[in-house]
Amino acid sequence: MDKQYSAQYKNLGLNISFYRKSRGYTQMELAELLNIDRSHMSAIELATVGVSLDVLFRLCEVLEVSPKELFDFRS
Repeated sequence: MDKQYSAQYKNLGLNISFYRKSRGYTQMELAELLNIDRSHMSAIELATVGVSLDVLFRLCEVLEVSPKELFDFRS
């Protein structure tokens, strides 16, 4: 993960967390649906790791949002 984009990763993690909570999922439940470890799900939301496109697309399916919505960063 390129440190140059750390603010964008943080905003992406915040959006993922927002949509996860609004859909009523715990990190564990969402991780299971995505077939990833809960610790990896946490790291994505905390922006300590990057997220692959495969996981990003599965997130969109499970959370029923478009990629644009995940990348629509609030000020």
